[in-house]
Amino acid sequence: MARGLLIVDVQKDFTEGGALGVEGGAAVASGITELLRSEPGYALVIASRDWHDADGTNGGHFAADGEQPDFAGTWPRHCVAGTEGAEYHDALDVGRVDVHVRKGMGEPAYSAFEGVTTRGERLADVLAEAGIDALDVVGIATDYCVRASALDARAGGLAVVVRTELIAGVAPETSAAALRELAAAGVGIAP
Repeated sequence: MARGLLIVDVQKDFTEGGALGVEGGAAVASGITELLRSEPGYALVIASRDWHDADGTNGGHFAADGEQPDFAGTWPRHCVAGTEGAEYHDALDVGRVDVHVRKGMGEPAYSAFEGVTTRGERLADVLAEAGIDALDVVGIATDYCVRASALDARAGGLAVVVRTELIAGVAPETSAAALRELAAAGVGIAP
């Protein structure tokens, strides 16, 4: 069994001080770097990022000018391609990342499986080509992009484990609900 690591959206805009910063985001970035240093046995390390277009609403993902975001389906501007907020958090050692995935380019996208690599490949194809059949998932935010990515990985036939010590969510209630949903879908929840 070849195991990979999927690092979901550990970006400056999703960590403390960012446009949509979650509590504990910086600690998640540092913890993932420690994981990569202490457990170098992953056959493939993938990191995803929101990479939104600067113009427009990205298919309704950003609240339109003059409208308030509802923080469920519409959001403030965040992770715009080429901006500081779209960059990985400084505490994340991206030198250990083998594959970079960008998602949400002009459209709403929560799952890393909706994005493409910097070479234009779909994540499912990259994992299959590398022989990955098991995936650990970490990152931000538990209740949105971690949830969606882990569900898609499981639906694609992978053995999936979400490492709860390396995730941070938007809200405790929705994060707990997401973890229950993941467990019900056959995703392992590891402390």
